[in-house]
Amino acid sequence: MDCRSLIGKLEAQRSLTRAEWSFLWSSYAAADRIYAAERAHRISCNIFGKKIYIRGIVEFSNCCKNDCFYCGIRKSNRLVARYNLSDEVIVECCRSGWENNIRTFVLQSGEVGSKAVEHICQLVQKLKKTFPGCAVTLSIGELSSSEYSALRQAGADRYLLRHESADEKHYSKLHPAYMKLKNRLECLENLHRIGFQTGCGVMLGSPFQNADTLAEDMVFMQNFKPEMIGVGPFIPHKDTPFKDHPAGTLEDTLFMISLCRIMHPEVLLPATTALGTLQQDGRLLGVLAGANVIMPNLTPQSVQENYNLYNNKLHTDSAVSVAIAQLQSSLASIGYSIAVGRGDFGE
Repeated sequence: MDCRSLIGKLEAQRSLTRAEWSFLWSSYAAADRIYAAERAHRISCNIFGKKIYIRGIVEFSNCCKNDCFYCGIRKSNRLVARYNLSDEVIVECCRSGWENNIRTFVLQSGEVGSKAVEHICQLVQKLKKTFPGCAVTLSIGELSSSEYSALRQAGADRYLLRHESADEKHYSKLHPAYMKLKNRLECLENLHRIGFQTGCGVMLGSPFQNADTLAEDMVFMQNFKPEMIGVGPFIPHKDTPFKDHPAGTLEDTLFMISLCRIMHPEVLLPATTALGTLQQDGRLLGVLAGANVIMPNLTPQSVQENYNLYNNKLHTDSAVSVAIAQLQSSLASIGYSIAVGRGDFGE
């Protein structure tokens, strides 16, 4: 058994055993990562061409009911200046994206809990009416099945809920005791059943992660078959219990992107902001490793610095039109361009 043959098996069969995944994560070298990136890039180009879908993120609130040990906006961090954007501001954020050919809006916040669901349903309806034909993605955490159904009925199209770790012991080391992996996985199953295009995902290099926990993640994603996978490096935040843990590596994150593309060829796979935080050209390297989505930030500049999930998070310091032009230019440098449209799974 060697890494390159396992990557070939993954491409042929779309699956590996838990033991094979563990071996791959514990044994891969730079040459194996480059080989995986070449295979993943070829697969992505065959399906999507050299086009990148863009989604405009609006980080509408940094209030959160949870206390995850890695997150800069965790409930007990009293150094955060909390904010909630009004519906009017959110609509204007989306309008700035709409005027620059963004057709998918991602509404992201801390975990809001049940009390905000009715209001978010109304907001989704307003966005769908104001921007006909747009797609709305939500990333607002764990809710009940009935609450997810209400959001879907209101018009939400997609839902992002990173599982963070599919290994129960590892998950418990990242979260307070009241947060259970079982509940998070049940939420993901409910989202799929209700009809959302559903995204899960992991942080590479999170504290206490190892080849065996990563193998659990790969087996879970292999079987769950998400429409979206969010893969980014762990980056510590100075005001959390994990402030002194080292960041995840660019190499591990790029390898995960490539493996996810090979495993699920049609999955929607972002090159995340955190990749760009690790290295200036990190998102472009993500595209070359198999990613096909980039998410420009539409959040007002006045509050972006208060949505710091980790240290040195990239902020958008220019108008949306300028940021999109800069993105077009950087993508052109590697032979890519922006695809105009919603960019639904299986499109």
